[in-house]
Amino acid sequence: MEIVFVHGAFVRDGAWWWKPAADLIEKSTGVSSRAVLLPSCGEGEGTPGSAGLVEDAAALRRVLDETDSAIVVGHSYGGTVAAEGAAHSALRHLLYITSYLPDVGKSQADITGGEPNPLPIRDNRDGTVSIDTDDAHAFGQRFWDDVTDDATRSGAWDRVTAQSVAALGTPTTAAAWQSVESTYLVCAEDRNTSVELQRFYAARATNSVELATSHHPFLSRPDLVAEQVERILRSV
Repeated sequence: MEIVFVHGAFVRDGAWWWKPAADLIEKSTGVSSRAVLLPSCGEGEGTPGSAGLVEDAAALRRVLDETDSAIVVGHSYGGTVAAEGAAHSALRHLLYITSYLPDVGKSQADITGGEPNPLPIRDNRDGTVSIDTDDAHAFGQRFWDDVTDDATRSGAWDRVTAQSVAALGTPTTAAAWQSVESTYLVCAEDRNTSVELQRFYAARATNSVELATSHHPFLSRPDLVAEQVERILRSV
């Protein structure tokens, strides 16, 4: 068994984001993990201007090809990647963190287009878009306001990056969540993804749990994320 983490949009270096929770899980259970490199964010193969959702899903499938059984954990946009790419013989459970279980034909832009507090996006005119802000404090208040460690907040800001338009605009062609048990972690104090949208998708999951955290609980409360992964490990 292995834990496969898929990070969200507009960030890079997935292993850094998941490390606090991954370390707790491995210490408690002995189960190792890895983070998928998303080409649409400039990781792994491909470049952000050309690689999109299709390439991100393929990257997830390649990781699943290398293991006999896995729990896939998707954060935010990572849930859309999981919908497209996680249907695999190794998959045992899907864990979503303030994320999405989209129907076939829905793109990330479709999913988040009606949100009341949309992200300010800048078109870089090279096939990529970026979050349009240079204010690290304001950005942190939106995405990791409950992270108290200054080094962690700074490290998170340093890993914000541009992402391919194709990652956000490409409709899904699969819905892996329809064929496997799943758990959804609603982050009730998230200032980016509305609780209403989270609960809509949580209703599609087999189980749901509410956490009193912001958008990145694996940074602010990795113990709570590890607890849920450990619970799933006992059931698969």
